[in-house]
Amino acid sequence: MLNDTLARVTDRIIARSHGPRDAYMQRMRAAAQDGPARAHLSCSGQAHAYAAAGPDQASLAHESAGNIGIVTAYNDMLSAHQPFETYPEAIRAAARAAGGTAQVAGGVPAMCDGVTQGTPSMELSLFSRDVIALSAAVALSHNTFDAAVILGVCDKIVPGLVIAAQSFGHLPAVFMPAGPMISGLGNDEKAEVRRKFATGEVDRAALMAAEMAAYHGPGTCTFYGTANTNQMLMEIMGLHLPGASFVNPGTELRAALTAEGTRRALANSHLGNHYIPTCDILDARAFANGIVGLHATGGSTNLLIHLVAMARAGGIILDWQDFSDLATVTPLLARVYPNGLADVNHFHAAGGLGFMIGELLGAGLLHPDVTTILGKGLAQYTREPKLIDGTLQWVDGPTETLNDKILRPVTRAFQPTGGLSRLTGSLGTAVSKVSAVAPEHQVVEAPARVFEDQEAVKAAFQAGEFTGDVVVVVRFQGPKSNGMPELHSLTPILSVLQQRGHRVALVTDGRMSGASGKVLSAIHVCPEALDEGPIARLRDGDRLRVDARNGALDILEDGVAERPCARPDLSGNEAGMGRELFANFRRAVTAADQGASSL
Repeated sequence: MLNDTLARVTDRIIARSHGPRDAYMQRMRAAAQDGPARAHLSCSGQAHAYAAAGPDQASLAHESAGNIGIVTAYNDMLSAHQPFETYPEAIRAAARAAGGTAQVAGGVPAMCDGVTQGTPSMELSLFSRDVIALSAAVALSHNTFDAAVILGVCDKIVPGLVIAAQSFGHLPAVFMPAGPMISGLGNDEKAEVRRKFATGEVDRAALMAAEMAAYHGPGTCTFYGTANTNQMLMEIMGLHLPGASFVNPGTELRAALTAEGTRRALANSHLGNHYIPTCDILDARAFANGIVGLHATGGSTNLLIHLVAMARAGGIILDWQDFSDLATVTPLLARVYPNGLADVNHFHAAGGLGFMIGELLGAGLLHPDVTTILGKGLAQYTREPKLIDGTLQWVDGPTETLNDKILRPVTRAFQPTGGLSRLTGSLGTAVSKVSAVAPEHQVVEAPARVFEDQEAVKAAFQAGEFTGDVVVVVRFQGPKSNGMPELHSLTPILSVLQQRGHRVALVTDGRMSGASGKVLSAIHVCPEALDEGPIARLRDGDRLRVDARNGALDILEDGVAERPCARPDLSGNEAGMGRELFANFRRAVTAADQGASSL
């Protein structure tokens, strides 16, 4: 039986989305009726498209052979995307063996929030999602493809690629991950070195040694931040092959999954055995399943922005109340750093997504009858891939956890409700990641210290100005102000204050890392300060209450609403590191609870 709340929330999403979803599906059906795209190009246009295809030219000219467009986020500067260097040739070979062809349609940028933390470049990060969507749309617009294989992993990359895949929703799309790097220095050990560096207990050489031991090879970072949350979503929403998300790079199983994903893309095209367009996969039920997966794993807060934007690209309107309602019935089944000591490799070994999906299906907390790249039914995603005598096969996954410190059944969940919380009150609307926050720290009532950038917070910390309980407010960090950069570099400072025995919370209209840690944070505050939200009227000493347990975010002072808004000089956000090129994005962007989109 489907859980009543899941059914009610899904029905509400469908009703709310009726108009835009119908219009979207009509566009997709009209595009699909045109049939294989290459047949509609002029001979000259086709010759241009096939000129450099070498051994594939003849097959491309014969329109009955399916042609895959590869959209890739490859670069060799970021570990998560470096493995994609060899994927195009592997995909071309697998396509030829299956009687089809494949071409790299185009590349998209892939920037790393870990590299750009605390720098002006971070102010491009959120907008890079929209640039990625636009870049992927340009790649697929050549209209010579029967299906798409999409290569991307990290924070803004997968959401941007999904937005583009929705725009070309009449095409089948298979998303292929690269997999996580093998485990290195434990995430908790790394966090402790960062804390000691913030207090001057260790020098920069020790910090660098710890960071290099943690990030040490090809593949996705192993903590459960936005990148790995993306991979979970692509699997639970049916765009990955079952069990594909967390297979390490450079392994035989990874290579076999890449080849099978290629065959699946061809099979799902108009020229294949069964046509499964992306628009039929990404419906309201799939997004509801994704939200449940987000809560059950204690996933990244960034997805409360990205899922809203991804859904809207397909005419589906989500709001944060949907997330909040589903959180009340979704148990937390996983403890992966920062919610625990384990990393995603340990999670995968303990039973991984296959076990978790089976548990949620059994509890009625996922829609079982969704469409995936394999066809009807999510139950196939409880199985796991194995290489048996050199052949890729799917076998029944574990029905019991192999490590209950990392992964648990619904009946013995780590906590009865999800890992994310929506907060509302006189200060506005915000979200909080509570899965990593100890229960005794989930409610903070304290005077505010108000800042307008994170550097000022760091300076106040170094000057010894934080001597008691405090709610640190960092405003004018919203999408309109400066692109909504992550404020992850504040985490060590706030953690130090909490360890000193102070009650500490952060309130900001900006973002924190998708791996936000053990300090209570109310982030993505809407309305943002530049939109004259209440956060723009706060002053030092105002008492605030941040209550993730009851979903409250309140100003405990009278008369704040009558104050004038702060008007800082934001001209420093307008240029440098390419920021001048993104002025139109800042002007056009929607609020965080509407997806922070400029498209």
